[in-house]
Amino acid sequence: MKNYYTMLIERDEEGWYVGSVPSLPGCHTQGRTIDELISNMEEALSLYAEEEYVASPIFAGSKEIA
Repeated sequence: MKNYYTMLIERDEEGWYVGSVPSLPGCHTQGRTIDELISNMEEALSLYAEEEYVASPIFAGSKEIA
């Protein structure tokens, strides 16, 4: 069974795309392009899973805040 995660993507002041998975503490990476970021995140998720058991998070909802 394949797990799916939400990746938050930001762009830093130097133009790099920075991705993080909020449900997996410490799971983050970066790339010059979106494609590179996605590739790097797939690798980061693989390495994260090797280090510890990764359970599927239970979605609790979302809220837009200002």
